[in-house]
Amino acid sequence: MDDASALAALEKSTVRKVTLRLVPFVGLLFLINYLDRTAISFAGPNGLIDDLGLSVTQFGFASGVFLIGYIAVEVPSNLALHRFGARRWLSRIIVSWGLVSLLFTWVSNYEQLVALRFVLGVAEAGFFPGAVIFISLWVPIQHRSKVLALFYIAQPLSFVLGAPLAGAIMSQDAFGLEGWRLMFFCVSIPAIVLGVVCWFYLTDRPRDAKWLTQPQREWLERALTVETERTERRNDIPLRKVFFNGRVWLLIVVFFGLVYCIYALNFFLPLIISGFEEQFGTTFSVFQVGLITAVPYSFAVVALYFWSGDASRRGVRWWHVSVPVLVCAVSVSVAVFMNSPVATIAVISITAMGLFAALPVFWSLPTQFLTGAAAAAGVAFINTVANIGGFFAGYITGWLFDLTGSYVAPMFVVGVLLLIGAVVVFSIRGRLRTGREDLAEVALDARAASDA
Repeated sequence: MDDASALAALEKSTVRKVTLRLVPFVGLLFLINYLDRTAISFAGPNGLIDDLGLSVTQFGFASGVFLIGYIAVEVPSNLALHRFGARRWLSRIIVSWGLVSLLFTWVSNYEQLVALRFVLGVAEAGFFPGAVIFISLWVPIQHRSKVLALFYIAQPLSFVLGAPLAGAIMSQDAFGLEGWRLMFFCVSIPAIVLGVVCWFYLTDRPRDAKWLTQPQREWLERALTVETERTERRNDIPLRKVFFNGRVWLLIVVFFGLVYCIYALNFFLPLIISGFEEQFGTTFSVFQVGLITAVPYSFAVVALYFWSGDASRRGVRWWHVSVPVLVCAVSVSVAVFMNSPVATIAVISITAMGLFAALPVFWSLPTQFLTGAAAAAGVAFINTVANIGGFFAGYITGWLFDLTGSYVAPMFVVGVLLLIGAVVVFSIRGRLRTGREDLAEVALDARAASDA
């Protein structure tokens, strides 16, 4: 085997081992994270709204106020992760949100629900952008889009697995707890356990990874060092200027619409399905609602995987973000006009496919021009400001439903925001293109450094 073939084999084995070691575990943490933050959407139509005497507007506000706490400490949390290391800080975040989530088991009124949702947001702040940065510190740029996609599968998968599971749990009463309270109890325990495991399982830096061979550690260190130096030469953006960078704010506009859509679906899809009984004269059990809720996200998993694979092969192009966002904008606007449950879920499935196809590709963009502390702050800042959309999605969707008696106006708002995002990506396509050529150059530089 010649030197080039040997180096290619070393690269392949290293990336495969890093992916198998880190992505399933961090993805599992993301899955549990999403179950904890969206458990309220399962509980709402299955006892929580009636037992606490909530209006849909109050339910929407309580759902969305999570994002206020989340936003308040997102950037400081991610800077703390950069300072203290992912292993310690992610472990702290996970155990904290698990303990707060456990308290939802005994919530007794609207005020307590709002307070706990706010504190849950504070506890979870920093996890998602921290996980993205952590993966970026381990995976060279030419492989990052594909690996981030594997990580991001955990988000729709949390509904594919979590919705039927939540439905099954809420069909039971145990330990003197109503079904929705039992569900909160059951989703919080894995977070606490995995938070402790995280402390011992994760490794902060490649040079400390005893589970890699010495040649694999050396190759990975060189590849990541060359990539960082190259990015810093091309995009020397100091930390203090990240918050005023034009590209950062344009990405915020795009992600705002995506976040709004995510939470509008997450918080209200079970309620929409429960409303099929009045709208179409159908009746579903709690478990059946869970199964139906999982359908759009099942299709989303498939779309996410194959779309991100194409982005990895070609290099991320502007249309890898813009096209699925446009599809999402159109489909979410027409879903409420379907004349049967099957047609409605089919169109919502198209929405979910477009949404989740765009998300992991989107997150490969910030680290193309941000590194180090600037990357940690930039990713957190994009996630923080855009997540204001999550709060508005919960509150405005609930308020518009109470005002109009239907989901037509709320879903139209979602469609308009997504359309704006698609237009923004198209208008700045030259500035966001991170094509195959750039990836190849970084790879060649890394290989040259390995040869040296």
